[in-house]
Amino acid sequence: MSKVVSGTLVIALIGAGGYVWADINDRVPGMLTNSPEIPAPEPFPTVVFPESSDTIEVPNHALDGSIPSAAAVQELVDELVDDEDVLGKSVAVVVSDSQSGEIIASHNPTKRVVPASVQKLLTAVVALDQLNHDKQLRTRVLRSGDSLYLAGEGDMMLAAEAGDVTTTNGYAGLAELSDQAASRLKLDGTETVRLYVDDSIFIGNDIGPWEENSVSAGWVAPVSAFAVDVARKGEGEYAARYRDPEVEAAKIFAERLKERGITVEGKVSHRTFNSPGVAMSTGNEAVIAEVKSAPIADIVSYFLKTSDNAITEIVGHTIALDRGLPASFAGATTAVVQGLEKLGLNTTGVDLVDCSGLGDTSRVTAQLVNDILNLMVSPEYPHLNTGVINLPVGYLNGTLHDRYELRNGRGLVRAKTGSLTGVTALAGTLVTLDQRQLNFVVIADKTEPGAQWGVRRAVDAFVEKVSECGCN
Repeated sequence: MSKVVSGTLVIALIGAGGYVWADINDRVPGMLTNSPEIPAPEPFPTVVFPESSDTIEVPNHALDGSIPSAAAVQELVDELVDDEDVLGKSVAVVVSDSQSGEIIASHNPTKRVVPASVQKLLTAVVALDQLNHDKQLRTRVLRSGDSLYLAGEGDMMLAAEAGDVTTTNGYAGLAELSDQAASRLKLDGTETVRLYVDDSIFIGNDIGPWEENSVSAGWVAPVSAFAVDVARKGEGEYAARYRDPEVEAAKIFAERLKERGITVEGKVSHRTFNSPGVAMSTGNEAVIAEVKSAPIADIVSYFLKTSDNAITEIVGHTIALDRGLPASFAGATTAVVQGLEKLGLNTTGVDLVDCSGLGDTSRVTAQLVNDILNLMVSPEYPHLNTGVINLPVGYLNGTLHDRYELRNGRGLVRAKTGSLTGVTALAGTLVTLDQRQLNFVVIADKTEPGAQWGVRRAVDAFVEKVSECGCN
């Protein structure tokens, strides 16, 4: 046995010595080595790029091309207006160069015509010129004892649940408002309240010159201090609207409070907090909760793209308040006209009954609309550029999403649409095939009922022909 053990030990020692030798010579894994020490790593090299004296400029192709022949464009205008079987006998047209502002061709440029929703350009340009683009509309909860008052400045795009700051409709939500209010109420052990609606910020008729069936048809909602999803009763752009949007929104707010342990007793009703205007006064100590809408510039872009009448009227009422005028339809239209004049625009022949163009007794001129477009595209008025930048784009978005599918205007026409019974209008900018940006206005306000689609096709074809027009 001892011989066997001794032999095994010798073999083990020999094996161990062999492993040490292999380790020293880096033949097997281990800590021993006879290789030179590895030097410390060098720092990353510094790369020196050669300097260039060249300035890279992105060309503005929309302004580089030649202006189309005035005679050729006028021939297209004459061809359009001569088609009375489609466009009727009352048509106003202006085509101008975006860069110089010079009129290339026209027909009845100073004729007083019904603008339909093209009129929203008037409200938009004044809002962008007069109001702070970052201004937000507040919705507040005020407390007086065990009574709560829901008051607002016109945010009719509240979300029923949580808000989403990546969108305009639904930017602020009733969930956040109720979170704040419930937290404050629970501080002193209040668990039961009464809820009222304070809509004193706006005065007068909340549907102005419109007929009641415009609300049930979904064309518009009553102008309100606050509302959820522009007072829609259901899904769809033209879903019927609530006749009392504020009470309906307050009911949803009451549900949110209940989810947070606060009970609302009785029915929600209208009542002014203290006195008119006090509810929205700055620094009001009675305020226990507040949320804010999307910035006003985003709201303007929203109503230009969607052609939402109620939101346009909200902006008009906001302009009136900003100018110290009554927040009513009369105050709003007066404020818009004053704002146009402040911009140096000729308002001769302009008569507005609302700010959205839904009222069919408003009157403007194609020349005025063209002048507004000239300001919006001018580099001298950068604060107005967002107005034209956010117009609907042919076959891409907004109210032009289904037009210009197979035409040259696809992606190259930005325009505000206008549609009423007997009225079809389109005003905006186009880019010619020769890379020149032009402004255009077409308003036909005595078309045959039911002929709207034919008129649209004719107007779209005209815009396409202008974009293809031969150049000087």
